[in-house]
Amino acid sequence: MEKLLFQEFDEVSAKQWKQKIQADLKGADYNEKLITKTLHGIDIKPFYSAEDVDQSLKVTNPSQWKVCEKIYVTSEVAAREKADEKFQKGTEVISFILPNSEIDFVKLFENFPQDKEAYLYCQFLDAEYISRLGNFIADKGLKVFLQTDIIGNLARSGNWFKNLKSDHLQLEKILENSSGFQSVLSADLGLFQNAGANIPQQLAYTIAQLTEYFNHLEQLPEQVKKETLFQINVSVGSDYFFEIAKIRALRWLFSTVAQEFSFNPTCHILAEPTKRTKTLYDFNVNLLRTTTESMSAVLGGADVVCNMPYDAIYHKNNEFGDRIARNQLLILKNESYFDKVGNVAEGAYYIEALTKQLAEQALEIFKKIEKGGGFLKQLKEGVIQRKISESAQEEQEKFNSGELVLIGTNKYKNPEDRMSHDIELYPFLKKNPRKTLLQPILEKRLSEELEQSRLEEEKTNQPIQ
Repeated sequence: MEKLLFQEFDEVSAKQWKQKIQADLKGADYNEKLITKTLHGIDIKPFYSAEDVDQSLKVTNPSQWKVCEKIYVTSEVAAREKADEKFQKGTEVISFILPNSEIDFVKLFENFPQDKEAYLYCQFLDAEYISRLGNFIADKGLKVFLQTDIIGNLARSGNWFKNLKSDHLQLEKILENSSGFQSVLSADLGLFQNAGANIPQQLAYTIAQLTEYFNHLEQLPEQVKKETLFQINVSVGSDYFFEIAKIRALRWLFSTVAQEFSFNPTCHILAEPTKRTKTLYDFNVNLLRTTTESMSAVLGGADVVCNMPYDAIYHKNNEFGDRIARNQLLILKNESYFDKVGNVAEGAYYIEALTKQLAEQALEIFKKIEKGGGFLKQLKEGVIQRKISESAQEEQEKFNSGELVLIGTNKYKNPEDRMSHDIELYPFLKKNPRKTLLQPILEKRLSEELEQSRLEEEKTNQPIQ
């Protein structure tokens, strides 16, 4: 059939295409006009061909993805009832955030459906509590992923839960009693993304962090290593194709490094839209941002997608916002058929090329980190924080200059928009001076300074220019 259809056409090489384009430019500079430079250190070409992916990376994505919602637990009964409501409306996975070990998990998981899944993010470290929880879950036959990340907590807060020795001891005890859970270990790429790291940095720092766990757990029996499933929390930014490639590159990098340590080469990815691009003013545009970011998560191959309500940065609880966020994913899944084809990005020259380039750049950064003593050492020395700060500042400058656009905020803003009376949550970087072991990695949205200026102008009733 191919010969029948295309026998009249000669093959055209990438070089010939480029020559044709250069001729059409009539003297204009090809690199200046058609090559796009990015914050991620990768130049985008005007076209891609099979010549760009002669050695593409083999990535295996899950055949299905699930819809997730988060619940912060203050009342076990209220959280359980809220979970029931969300299940009835189409949610498939609940992510429970537990603030302390006083939470009664028996009440929380009372009559929890066995065909549903739950993530547990504990804001504390208590191996005894986890042991009892694991036994309870195993008896009930529930599918629960425990998200334990002591290094991520250190990077985020600047301190261990208690201290290095105690935290690692607690981690080991949790692993010893992990049979009731689907998985107990996780890493948070989202911290680096929301703090302003570029994509190669996000990938490299995540793999370097996981390597610390691999090294610490190298004495585990081979069979246990093969059965140990790592989870990775991913924040998805607004660079649509780059974010698809990011998740694909992450899977390849994890598989490559995990196999070197004889660990299970498959990782479980929970993705959600980034906070970095979300805005306080003209907040309805956040709906468009979270939609495309969720699409990138699905096409990139996330196992679970947890969407962010459009008003999450300034509202405490809003059932309408939760419903819209859930329905965005349900529409993608049930009406746009985003769950009908697995590994849909495979074979796309542009995405395949990006995947390989991102993975290669991340590997170079990863090797430098390992040569410099590893992730923990460079974190304590402030190297990781400095690199992220440099990337974040570069991105911030592009936003401030208008080169990087957030519609409704630094372009096409509505001067009549008022938000000062709608804020229920503090939407800006919180600065609470406290003693820390090391400099924490801080998440910050791009539009914060601009929004703070507009709020001040609201207070003085000055017109916004």
